[in-house]
Amino acid sequence: MTSADWGDIYKELGAKPVINATGSVTMLGGSTPIPEVREAMAQADGAYIPLMELQEAAGAAIARMVNVPAAYITSGAGSALMLATAAAMAGDDDDRIQQLPNTAGMKNEILIQTRQRYWYDRCLELAGAKLVMFGSEERTTAEDLEKAIGPNTAAVHYYAVEQEYDPDALSLEDTIAIAHAHDVLVTVDAAGQIYPLENFGKYVRMGADFQCIAAKYMGSPQSTGLALGSEEMIRRIGLQAFASYEGRRVRGVGRPQKVDRQEMIGAVAAVRYWMTMNHEDRLADSERRSRVILNAVAGIPGLRAELIDNVIGHHAYGLNVWVDAAVAGFDIYDLRDRLKDGDPPVWTRVRDDEDFITVHMFGLNPGEEITVGERIAALFG
Repeated sequence: MTSADWGDIYKELGAKPVINATGSVTMLGGSTPIPEVREAMAQADGAYIPLMELQEAAGAAIARMVNVPAAYITSGAGSALMLATAAAMAGDDDDRIQQLPNTAGMKNEILIQTRQRYWYDRCLELAGAKLVMFGSEERTTAEDLEKAIGPNTAAVHYYAVEQEYDPDALSLEDTIAIAHAHDVLVTVDAAGQIYPLENFGKYVRMGADFQCIAAKYMGSPQSTGLALGSEEMIRRIGLQAFASYEGRRVRGVGRPQKVDRQEMIGAVAAVRYWMTMNHEDRLADSERRSRVILNAVAGIPGLRAELIDNVIGHHAYGLNVWVDAAVAGFDIYDLRDRLKDGDPPVWTRVRDDEDFITVHMFGLNPGEEITVGERIAALFG
């Protein structure tokens, strides 16, 4: 169902475009800005503006829309994590801001539950912080956190995934209570927690000092993210960022993570659209498209597919696909590779410790769900 000129702009360069059935992954480009965002960005082309002023105005607008004290637009959620860590260590001391990533003389330890170590906690270390684990692989208790907090603790970091509740992790409520009793900040990675709408910013409303959001999930450019938090925390994040580096002539570590004025306006437009759109229609469309693939592969010997009915967060619906190698003559990894080697390539992935492919609708253009279903079916003859 791809158009005749599909991907030509890439093909002209000798690069090969792909059908993205994986989802909102950074490696494949992350997002496609929605029309409302593209229009807003085009309007932003017409004038220049001091970016420190725009950051303040755009952040205030987003904070009002999502009901948090303050917000700041960053170069993706990973940038927000790094800037928040810098803010936790250096505060509003310009000498310390310029000293980073050298953290001598600063509180530089970020506590994280052993159970919550994850791929993107690396972003917390980029400003010079040291990650310190607490709790065990099996369980985290309040006592574990009490014991871990020490004279060098700058913050406690929490990884929030509403779709995968972990009863053996220390809750965010307990984390906030214990950390704040010791005058320690709490930061939260909630990059994909944007639906239901009450989840958008809820960790700050619960009392966390900071949380991040990946704005790409709402149809903003993939290189935009949101830092949400207390007024003091967001002000300090702004002091670390690229606009402050130039506007105040204070050399913070955030200088490489530039956000252009068009992207800032696009991020505002994306949040406005997300907070006002008809999500019932969005979810119904995602379920319908998922069922197109599900119906195309139903009843094939050696293949099992199940609809995902999750609507929380940024990836709604989709399907999981298993392969019985004894029947099909190939396994799930072969299926992934054969889809990728086809024309056009269809990208999926098998996560570590999983034996199935998850197909998401997020990155599929209209009609590409038909192509994906047909391609999977064809590989089974």
